[in-house]
Amino acid sequence: MIKWITKLFSSTQKEENIDNMKKYLIVGLGNIGAEYVNTRHNIGFKVLDFLAKKESLSFETVKLGSLAEYKFKGRTFLLLKPNTYMNLSGKAVKYWMDKENIPLENILVITDDLNLSFGTIRIKPKGSDGGHNGLKNINLVLNTQQYTRFRFGISDQFKKGQQIDYVLGEWNDDENSKLPERLETSAEIIKSFGTAGLENTMTTFNGK
Repeated sequence: MIKWITKLFSSTQKEENIDNMKKYLIVGLGNIGAEYVNTRHNIGFKVLDFLAKKESLSFETVKLGSLAEYKFKGRTFLLLKPNTYMNLSGKAVKYWMDKENIPLENILVITDDLNLSFGTIRIKPKGSDGGHNGLKNINLVLNTQQYTRFRFGISDQFKKGQQIDYVLGEWNDDENSKLPERLETSAEIIKSFGTAGLENTMTTFNGK
């Protein structure tokens, strides 16, 4: 009887582990508030909003953010927009990672990057914060840099001393005209991350 119970428990645990490996936490970084919606710094939110609209998903207000669940090819993608403001993003990431028992390798963080030209995509399995306050806080709270980040280039076309105004500024007309195609590609990256794996996703989309 004890052996049967132990075997049953072990089998259930294995099934849970398999299920957890099919669950992904996709974090779009940004700031809450209407004044930030169309700013460059909010590209993480914008990517998730685009995917949610495309797939007819609804975001629900939850602890430390807004969350939508997306099912695709046997995988579950939890789309998270932290409401902690950029500088405290790690708090929301850690909470939902622990609550949903999602392994570190199944986390994808979407962020803007000044060091890449507009719309350029760079997916990396780890790395420093690159001066980005959202990544800086995530690194601090998780106590690791070993998680995948999806950097979306916003370029650095600003004059000295105007970085904050540029990052928190809205997209210009040229950028707005090119965003739909870039957002479509970004949505495909999220799906590829969960179904094709990190290496294949990097090979397919980096530099595109």
